[in-house]
Amino acid sequence: MKQDKQEKQDKQEKQDKQEKPQKKGMARLLELGARKRGLIVCSCALAVLSVAVSFAPFVAIYYIIRELVAHFADLGALDAARMIRLGWLAAGSAIGAILLNFFALMCSHLAAFKTQYELKLEFAAHIASLPLGFHSANSTGKLRKIVDENIEKLEGFVAHQLPDMAGSFAMPVITLIVLFAFDWRFGLASLVPIIAAYFIQMAAMGTGKSKKSIKLFQDSLENMSNASVEYVRGISVVKAFNQTIYSFRKFYDTIADYGRFVKGYTMSFEKYMAAFMTIIGHVYVFLIPVMILIAGGAEDYAEFALAAVFYVVFSFSLATPFTKLLYVSQLSAQVSDGIERMDGMLAVRPLPEAKNPRTAAEYSVSFENVVFSYAGKGEEGETAAALNGVSFVARQGEATALVGPSGSGKSTIAHLIPRFYDVGGGAIRIGGVDVRDMASEYLMSIVGFVFQDVFLFKQSVADNILIGDKSASREQVVAAAKAAQCHEFVERLPRGYDTVIGSGGAHLSGGERQRVVIARAILKNAPILVLDEATAFADPENEQKIQLALSELMKGKTVIIIAHRLSTVRGADKILVVDKGKIVEEGAHEALAGANGRYSRMWELYAGTMDWTLGGAGVPDGPPGGALGGVAAEDGGATAGADGTAAEAGAVAEAGAAALAGAGAAAVAGAAAGVPDGPARHGDEKTEVAANVWN
Repeated sequence: MKQDKQEKQDKQEKQDKQEKPQKKGMARLLELGARKRGLIVCSCALAVLSVAVSFAPFVAIYYIIRELVAHFADLGALDAARMIRLGWLAAGSAIGAILLNFFALMCSHLAAFKTQYELKLEFAAHIASLPLGFHSANSTGKLRKIVDENIEKLEGFVAHQLPDMAGSFAMPVITLIVLFAFDWRFGLASLVPIIAAYFIQMAAMGTGKSKKSIKLFQDSLENMSNASVEYVRGISVVKAFNQTIYSFRKFYDTIADYGRFVKGYTMSFEKYMAAFMTIIGHVYVFLIPVMILIAGGAEDYAEFALAAVFYVVFSFSLATPFTKLLYVSQLSAQVSDGIERMDGMLAVRPLPEAKNPRTAAEYSVSFENVVFSYAGKGEEGETAAALNGVSFVARQGEATALVGPSGSGKSTIAHLIPRFYDVGGGAIRIGGVDVRDMASEYLMSIVGFVFQDVFLFKQSVADNILIGDKSASREQVVAAAKAAQCHEFVERLPRGYDTVIGSGGAHLSGGERQRVVIARAILKNAPILVLDEATAFADPENEQKIQLALSELMKGKTVIIIAHRLSTVRGADKILVVDKGKIVEEGAHEALAGANGRYSRMWELYAGTMDWTLGGAGVPDGPPGGALGGVAAEDGGATAGADGTAAEAGAVAEAGAAALAGAGAAAVAGAAAGVPDGPARHGDEKTEVAANVWN
């Protein structure tokens, strides 16, 4: 009972915390700065003291001038000791102000670096806790900008702007005290331009248009960052086709848009900035008319002249604090917008974790009337749903293939198994346990992936394989590499398994990179395996080795295969035909191919493409042949010999079947010899070896 009460209380506290509105603007910046409250308070206090002490030289100078004026007729009557003390006071206070400001910045920098470090760790930990669906929807350029720029700017705000702000707000107060301490009339005259400059600053920075412009400025930076990342990643394609940045239209347009916006935004402040700097830098202009007006009625002309000289000299020092306040306001607005973007990411909540997580006794995967929509993650009707009423069972020890046109929902099904997203309706179960009732870490540990888009870190080959299991030994890494058919080429690298990929000329081909990823999956040895077009871009030789590696990886596992090339899934235990978010057909290849349904039509079209060849025109009695005689079709279909007859090269099946390492050479030899009447091999014969891989 007591435990239930405590759980209820914890839940309520968590709910209250989530419902508490997030602070924005300056309040949020100060909240972040207050993480190191002691250092920040110390920094601001020292900054205020520095400002206060910086006025002491002016006061000392005032009394020095006053002493000189009082004894102008007889300089011998000057109080030399007092003059020396005032001189030392002026020099000492100037040095003291510098030292106080130095220690203020020391405190603020310590607070800034610690705050920045903690925020970056928190942000990295948070995005790592989010489901992979979040990372699919948010570009790396956008996240990079938040980490490298937005959080980085917070360091500048805490380290510099915060103590400057404390000093800048204290300075007008101290200035007013000084201005009215000696002659209230000159003080009032000096106050008029200060107030005018303040209202000009507010007119420029305090409007909704200005805030909107700051947001657009950050948006343009974000767009340019995204485009630059994309451009750098695609630079090889740009250079291969001898293109320039101008042909990479998206990147060029973002740069041009950024330039136009920044220029327009800057020029919108032209009049405000000119007026502000003119007024605040020429306060003495407002003093001169007042001097002329009150000079005639001055009772003590010497005292009047002393005050006039002091206020003219002092007026030149007024520009610095108010100009600093202007820049503090502008930079604070930019930092505030950047922090809002960071908070927007931090507001994205991870998928809810099970309070009492369960584990699976076996690893069959079942979908039960699953409904999913990317728009709302819920049941929004058939037209909005990416999946609608999907039900099937993928049994442990069997290969279940998903086929269908692009956009039909195949990858969505695969992404829901490891809970990249939560379903909007129905349930996904592993071994009878709902994936939502499993701990995320456990779920990810029992699901392995091999995608067509390969990513390797710029680390050693061994480190890249060890991502599958950080606790594995070197012997286990080598064993996984051998099983993945990559030990041979790794040994040829300059430092073997310790070679850093991408450095010192150690570059891997697409097929080799794919095999390193398979070695990673073999080392992980997860009982559920998702293959998403794992051999889509491999050449026949690499595809053969990848298929051998996959056959080793798939033993005894629940395998989900996504493929467009039907030859790669012909031997699967079960084929699911997906169309418009639904399972429209289900069964083995032979049954589906003879059922005169969707899969049958897909197979006929696929088999037809296998007989397509590329060659010269006008060759009688056979497919087009000619000078290229022997160029394979898209998936390794029949090739034409030089005499126009089809050669034995059709064995290079699209699936990259396991036994075809020597078939390509045989095909070329047959083509060169002009094998007579060599029949073109069709789909069923061509994929026989590929089917054996799955069996």
